[in-house]
Amino acid sequence: MIFFSEENIFIFLVQIFLLLGLARGLGELFRKWKQPALTAEILVGVLLGPTIFGRFLPVLHQRIFPADITQQSILETVSWLGLLFLLLESGLKMDFSIAWRQRGKALTIALTDIAVPMIISFIVCLFIPSHYLVNPAQRILFCFFMATTMTISAMPLAIRALSDLNIAKTDLGYLIISALSVNEVIGWMIFSIILSIFIKTSLTIVNLFTIFILTIGFIVFCLSYGRKFADFVISRIKKFNLPEPGSSLTFICLLGFLCGAIMQKVGLHALLGFFIAGVMAGEAKALPERTRQVISQMVYAIFIPLFFAGIGLKIDFAKNFNLFLAFLITFVSIFGKFFGAWLGAIFAKLSKPNIMPVAVAHTPGGEMEIVIGILALKYNIINESIFVGIVFGAIVSAVLLGPWLAHVISSRKEISILEFFSKTNVIPEIKAADRNSVLLEICYKVVEQESIVDSEALYARVLRREDGMGTAMEEGIAIPHARIPLLMKPIIAFGRSSRGIEWNSPDGKPTNFVFLVLTPKENDWVQIQILGIIARVMAKEEMREAIIQAENSEVLWNILEQAFSSHRVIKKSNRRKD
Repeated sequence: MIFFSEENIFIFLVQIFLLLGLARGLGELFRKWKQPALTAEILVGVLLGPTIFGRFLPVLHQRIFPADITQQSILETVSWLGLLFLLLESGLKMDFSIAWRQRGKALTIALTDIAVPMIISFIVCLFIPSHYLVNPAQRILFCFFMATTMTISAMPLAIRALSDLNIAKTDLGYLIISALSVNEVIGWMIFSIILSIFIKTSLTIVNLFTIFILTIGFIVFCLSYGRKFADFVISRIKKFNLPEPGSSLTFICLLGFLCGAIMQKVGLHALLGFFIAGVMAGEAKALPERTRQVISQMVYAIFIPLFFAGIGLKIDFAKNFNLFLAFLITFVSIFGKFFGAWLGAIFAKLSKPNIMPVAVAHTPGGEMEIVIGILALKYNIINESIFVGIVFGAIVSAVLLGPWLAHVISSRKEISILEFFSKTNVIPEIKAADRNSVLLEICYKVVEQESIVDSEALYARVLRREDGMGTAMEEGIAIPHARIPLLMKPIIAFGRSSRGIEWNSPDGKPTNFVFLVLTPKENDWVQIQILGIIARVMAKEEMREAIIQAENSEVLWNILEQAFSSHRVIKKSNRRKD
């Protein structure tokens, strides 16, 4: 039996204090600079690892991060927990039913964005000089691995970027997330099979076929009966008033460990099982949005910083940095995914303004690229120089995503929201007490004032869109929306609820401010702009407080009119027509 000494525990606590404290602190600073926390977390590892700390203060570095195998195994265990929970949380962000409802366009984009970058990356890797390979005799397997690495897009990074721009809940964001969901499921399945082939050198065609069939069967089972089971259990947790979010969190973790064990036994990696478990739990309609946020915050506040900071402790980035490999991997990865998604958007017949945002949103490799890289390094598929190149490419693509996507989104013609918003479509106090009744009440108001479809048909469209992806935001705001055939121009309506309505919001707060946005079916770009303006205006606490305190409809409209008249989409010099 192995016992940890008092010294082992002391050093472990110092390591965690330094890694987590610096990673979280620097991560928050990077977020203020509109940069991903991932960059800060890896940078902390580089600073504390052999690259900087170990090079300039080797004695002190050896004291805090000793080469002792027992000490290293403690931190390695925590890192593996971080890796497993990263995949669990990534799956939890997905809603595969959304992807299924969008299966036409989303599937076209996802399949093209898998096939095209894989082909490009595979061909490029065929010509990488042999001295960069661990085993030149396994070049084909190496090419398959690298092609998979440079194909999987980082859905968490894309969702974060879309949310920062207030378009995650628009129809365009809905489509992008759907395509990325399919991309990630297929990508992880391909990687797991390739990893299994590499690890099990004696694997026969029959065994490989068996693994493939079992994997497909398991995933289909999980996404059909499994998600119903997850929804049933979480519903029972709510019914019996078990303590939340702890009970749901325990169940989801157990589900992850079970699926991980099954995948490991089948012959694939446990990470795929954790990812699928997250997808199953994410599909549960009974899982409150607030609970999802708590799980996500736990993972990103503790496990993820420790995992990515720990990467820098293992490798000397300065010694293993190769300029040729770093730029080759970065360029091929970004270009391949961009070109693949761009072609997919064209094949899916998206409108011209939507093609570029879709292509750009697929470019980051981010966390997923690094996770695959660390696994390949662990199993000796790649050397440290290739891995450093992968990390470099992942960071560059993550850093570029926000500014690049913001530029693409903002380079459209200027609009004023008051073109589509009037006093007649304002309800000073909503009478309804639940989400669906509120939607119906606002739809009735719109039909009274506008010459459009009847209220029941309008309500059915709005409700279907809301059920597909909820539009509740933080701080009591909800922006339900729908695209309406034959509508000549957008229509905006607003309703205030002083007492608040349960809307399954991310922060768990009741919804007080409901904006209904209706746009023409043929032009959804205006929808993106409108939703962005509303989100930015309502993000101000003084604005929300003023609306709540408004004594009557006249005062309420004056507040809204003043706020939206002074907030217009900034027009770029390269003006283009929709």
